[in-house]
Amino acid sequence: MFKTVRKRLIAQFIAFNIVGLLNTAVDFLLFTILIWLGTYYLLAQVIAYGAGMINSFVLNSRYTFGNDGRIATKRQQLGMSVRFIAWNGILLGITLLLLAALTEWWGMSEVIAKLIVTAVTVLLNFYGSKKWVFASGGSQTESS
Repeated sequence: MFKTVRKRLIAQFIAFNIVGLLNTAVDFLLFTILIWLGTYYLLAQVIAYGAGMINSFVLNSRYTFGNDGRIATKRQQLGMSVRFIAWNGILLGITLLLLAALTEWWGMSEVIAKLIVTAVTVLLNFYGSKKWVFASGGSQTESS
């Protein structure tokens, strides 16, 4: 039993990181394109982050933190969606503050600042997603 839970947790961690790499690629690529096109960097961040966020919700809710064949009630789905939006709103706020600080106060280029901010928020996102957003009780809390 413990071995099965451990294997599931490892598989979940790997899947989360693969999805995270895809989200980061979508976010970073779109951000860079928008900057190249002359979009204001904070607006570019909101747009790019939104694209990565949609990708994240779809892939993580379906594949990473799936319901193991259980059918989630509408209330459970709504709760997860609200937590996902709230958590990503918090992360977006942190991202915008850090981007502004690094570019406006420290004079870094937008792309270099984005690399640094991404490293910080990836760690925060995994923790919050695992412990709060996709934790719906049952097997999720067992593998926490």
